[in-house]
Amino acid sequence: MIQAITDALRVELKNNEDVLVFGEDVGQNGGVFRATEGLQKEFGEERVFDTPLAESGIGGLAVGLGVTGFRPVMEIQFFGFVFEVFDAIAAQMARMRYRSGGVYSSPVTIRSPFGGGVKTPELHADSLEGLMAQTPGVKVVIPSTPYDAKGLLISAIRDNDPVVYLEHMKLYRSFRGEVPEGEYTIPLGKADIKREGKDISIITYGAMVHSSLKAAEELAKEGIEAEVIDLMTISPLDMETIIASVEKTNRAIVVQEAQKQAGIAANVVAEINDRAILSLEAPVLRVTSPDTVYPFASAEDVWLPSYKDIVEKAKQVIEF
Repeated sequence: MIQAITDALRVELKNNEDVLVFGEDVGQNGGVFRATEGLQKEFGEERVFDTPLAESGIGGLAVGLGVTGFRPVMEIQFFGFVFEVFDAIAAQMARMRYRSGGVYSSPVTIRSPFGGGVKTPELHADSLEGLMAQTPGVKVVIPSTPYDAKGLLISAIRDNDPVVYLEHMKLYRSFRGEVPEGEYTIPLGKADIKREGKDISIITYGAMVHSSLKAAEELAKEGIEAEVIDLMTISPLDMETIIASVEKTNRAIVVQEAQKQAGIAANVVAEINDRAILSLEAPVLRVTSPDTVYPFASAEDVWLPSYKDIVEKAKQVIEF
């Protein structure tokens, strides 16, 4: 996935001279995960460059560049540091088009790693996507495969509104997938059915897509065919795909890595209840992390949801 992200950045830097890539250590070092490796050498220091260690400054720079015709791709080195730049995103970028009556926009892509399972220090793994999804005017994208990562990132950079593009650290180098050369796009705001099924819908995103697919394989051994929906974009939600699946299976669970009170699972459950409650044969349940701060690395494995947790919750709904 990391190579797919680099490839997407390269495609858009070639396609549009107004695309700029910047953040802490993204230049000569190629980023802390090497997502921008080689891009400064290829496109020059004026288009791929390092910033001071100041997320608020990075965000302010992106706002200014966006209203003057550029397409900034800013990196927050880890998404746990988003609090330092929240004003620029939520109070400036998200409101720019409305505030200016359509005169200005904020075509800014905010890239950032997040997610657990790799034993990072405090603040690095936090799943804070719910903060962004609850901010009107901002789109939030979380890919789960290399193919999706490239197509969604190209779409994000070309979008005229701010897009928070979150990259789960555990997925960077954990598996390989086929990715076409050159440019292609995947539309924002559309979910993808990663596995067809008829007995229960598993609605999820990010690294939990892979845990859910593994859970679906386990459930299939017991004759339960689960449908796995990868949301890909968590704001706006593709409710059409979600509701169509629920109306087919009549049962659903929502899986997220974020704590139960965080993320977007509660909103998905509420939307299903609003739109398809008469199709349900059982309550829509959630698989999440506990409502505590993210634990130290030694407790990470027991804190994060596992595929076994998904299997157990799916059976609970099936047997209701």
